[in-house]
Amino acid sequence: MSVSQLLKQRVRYLPYLDKVKTADELIPLFKNGMYIGWSGFTGVGAPKAVPEALSDHVEKNNLQGKLRFNLFVGASAGPEEFRWADNDMIIKRAPHQVGKPISKAINDGRMLFFDKHLSMFPQDLTYGFYSRDRSDGKILDYSIVEATAIKEDGSIVPGPAVGGSPEFLSVSDKIIIEVNTKTPSFEGIHDIDMPVLPPYRKPYPYCKVDEKSGVNSIPVDPKRVVAIVETHKTDKVPPNTPSDDMSRAIAGYLVEFFRNEVKHGRLPENLLPLQSGIGNVANAVIEGLADANFKHLNVWTEVLQDSFLDLFQNGTLDYATATSIRLTEDGFNRVFNDWDNFMTKMCLRSQVVSNNPEIIRRLGVIAMNTPVEVDIYAHANSTNVNGSRMLNGLGGSADFLRNAKLSIMHAPSARPTKTDPTGISTIVPMASHVDQTEHDLDILVTDQGLADLRGLAPRERAREIIDNCAHPDYRDLLHDYLQRSEHYAAKHSCLHEPHMLKNALKFHINLSEKGTMKVDSWDPVD
Repeated sequence: MSVSQLLKQRVRYLPYLDKVKTADELIPLFKNGMYIGWSGFTGVGAPKAVPEALSDHVEKNNLQGKLRFNLFVGASAGPEEFRWADNDMIIKRAPHQVGKPISKAINDGRMLFFDKHLSMFPQDLTYGFYSRDRSDGKILDYSIVEATAIKEDGSIVPGPAVGGSPEFLSVSDKIIIEVNTKTPSFEGIHDIDMPVLPPYRKPYPYCKVDEKSGVNSIPVDPKRVVAIVETHKTDKVPPNTPSDDMSRAIAGYLVEFFRNEVKHGRLPENLLPLQSGIGNVANAVIEGLADANFKHLNVWTEVLQDSFLDLFQNGTLDYATATSIRLTEDGFNRVFNDWDNFMTKMCLRSQVVSNNPEIIRRLGVIAMNTPVEVDIYAHANSTNVNGSRMLNGLGGSADFLRNAKLSIMHAPSARPTKTDPTGISTIVPMASHVDQTEHDLDILVTDQGLADLRGLAPRERAREIIDNCAHPDYRDLLHDYLQRSEHYAAKHSCLHEPHMLKNALKFHINLSEKGTMKVDSWDPVD
């Protein structure tokens, strides 16, 4: 087939130009049950043409549920995997996902989902953990990765996400590269560490956020590259939810806390490298820092969102490193229009490095993430609503919270429902599922206030959380539960972390049966 001039400019390894194909020509390569790796992380940088062609093929030939794959992505992909879920094309998915079609398929039991720390997943894949039942010795049959350029040595220059691509490419039997000529080349912004198997692995050398290894593309064996496909689609990131009174209140409490830590010498004036999750609360916190007169901040995180651009442009933020730039169309335009400036202030790394526990601890990162719920002793649920319904997955929150110098979780004190204007309490007697343990959480913040849990015993933590973070409509209920639990525990010599198991999940049971967590009465204390 003919090769466009733009593709010739982007593909500087000339033998690859003999492998240019259309996505439709590659459909016969894919067989039911294959293990497939995609590039991408949090909705950007995923392949587009080949996954869409496979969806079209399934829909045209009524192959729903008959052509299915084990799909591995660094985190969430984009709308392409929504169609795969709708067409029942995914047998198992790992390690993180976002989107109603995916979560619905998981919760309906049509798709198996393996939830794993994002720092660990790519390396565990290279160890063969997830392909140990295969008889052919392969780990991945195909990796389909998006590139914005290919260098003279055949190595791949990713786009706005690195994710798990280095690991996927290292263990793929065959490789398909989608070269996106619609997106400007991202060459120069990446720093790539390729996987090395234990033992005797050398430590990653980064002691500052702006240090690099010097490798800005992903090396591959050209013999395993079976096709080059030109694509023309940009990533579509939905608009960010604007901050509101609730999220701005949380941001205000956090800014006040940071100022107090600086005042007492526990943080330097420019704080320490920041990590922030995604969502409106996380965005509001970053916006709050933009107005807080902190200077020379640095960021070591997973995902950079639009709000970080404001920090760059007002002089608050010096440097940011991540594994993904998840920007809206306006955000990408801001970056591309000032590319020479931004590329000197940002770095995209492999997710095993951006989320590396030892580096997070070495740098003293301040981690900030949003849970589904937190119980009175500071166990946090980040994944399973009411203990069973998968939301998105753990992501990298535990990578950061377990290892950060300051582990912070922020959330609304309650989430309104159609039947209850106060809504579901984020603070509960016992978490219905635990992702982050009481041992890992330092600070809890809601729109009601901030609870500093450092150095507190469980019963001290419980009162700090209830008094400062619980919604007023639930505060007395939670105190009543705690006091009853202490009375019960005193009689049974188990006062360290008192619970009454028959009442511990009564908030959730009441919600299921009556549509509200506002319990009328607790069962009597035995």
